Amino acid sequence: MWTRVSDFDRMFTAMDQLRSRMNRLFWDFDRSYGNDYGWVVAEGAPRTNLYDVGNHFEIRAEVPGMTREDLNIRIQGNYLEISGTRKADAPEGYQAHRVERGAGSFTRSFTLPAEVDTEKAEASLKDGILTLSLPKSEAAKPKQITIN
Repeated sequence: MWTRVSDFDRMFTAMDQLRSRMNRLFWDFDRSYGNDYGWVVAEGAPRTNLYDVGNHFEIRAEVPGMTREDLNIRIQGNYLEISGTRKADAPEGYQAHRVERGAGSFTRSFTLPAEVDTEKAEASLKDGILTLSLPKSEAAKPKQITIN
């Protein structure tokens, strides 16, 4: 039995319509997961890199236009939370025609791979980059064991 090409075309069109309806149905379900199959940062939250530098972790977060008074950093054990409030930067009396970096507050939280010594943690802010140096706790550092 021979089937016309138009029958296949109709079948694939119906499948495309079903796929697009399913995509629209779940579009807003979880915005933190993107189409590139990797985690996407929520809107307004700073992009962040985490590095393991042997005896400490280094975190760099993009916070353009923010001052240290705008930021709040909390750490407990291996849990880190960076929060802040981005203020509107439009001068008084101006009308904005395009706003891509809006005002508002954000919170980013991370579970670090190991516990951190909170007493020795340091933070600096330069050129819109927040840098955190978080020394690992003594219990989390690798130990060399000698063989008898």
